[in-house]
Amino acid sequence: MLKMIDLPYPLNALEPYYSSKTLDLHYNILYKGYVDNTNKTEEKLKSARESGDFSNIKCLEKNLSFFGSGAILHELFFFNMGPAVPTEPNLKLMEQIIKDFGSFDKFKSQFTEASSAVEASGWCLLVWVPKWNKLEILQCEKHQNLTLWGCKPLLVLDMWEHSYYLQYETRRPEYINAFWNIVNWNEVNKRFESVTV
Repeated sequence: MLKMIDLPYPLNALEPYYSSKTLDLHYNILYKGYVDNTNKTEEKLKSARESGDFSNIKCLEKNLSFFGSGAILHELFFFNMGPAVPTEPNLKLMEQIIKDFGSFDKFKSQFTEASSAVEASGWCLLVWVPKWNKLEILQCEKHQNLTLWGCKPLLVLDMWEHSYYLQYETRRPEYINAFWNIVNWNEVNKRFESVTV
C-alpha cells in the first residue's frame, strides 16, 4: 500500500514564494487524493486477478497510470523545493547543464518557457536520459502523457492550476519565476548523482 510522504519542511517554509494555504491544499487534499486513488485502484486490480474478471481492465490500468504518476510526480515536486538551499546546481550537474544547454541561463530560460507553454494541466520536467547520456526538458500532460521512456526526473514543476491559482491566479509566469527562488538544488543534485553513477 502506497503511503503519503511527509513534507520535509513546515507548511509556511516556502513563503512568500509558495503560500502555506496553497501548500496545505496541494499536499493534504490533492496529493492525498492521488495516493488514496492509487491504493483503491491497486485493490480493484487485486480483486480482478483473484476473480478472473477483467471486464474493467482498461479503466483500471488508465487509473493506475494517472493516479500513480500523480502521486510520484507530487512527491518529486514537494522534495525539489525547500527553504535556505543553494541557488544553483553543484559542479557536476552544472557542467552537464552547460554541456547540454549551452549555459545555466539558457537552461533556465528553456525550462521557464516550456513550463509556461504546458497546455492545460501538466508538468515541466528536467530529466536525465541514460540512453542518450544527456539532460532534456519535457512537458508532461496530465501526469502520464508525453513521457520519454527510460528518463529519470530530476526537477519537476507542477503546472496544474491547483498548484498556483490560490496565490497567483492566472499569472503563471509569476508562479514560475517564484519557483526558481525555492528550488532545492541539494535534492536535484542528489537525484542526478543517483542516476549517473
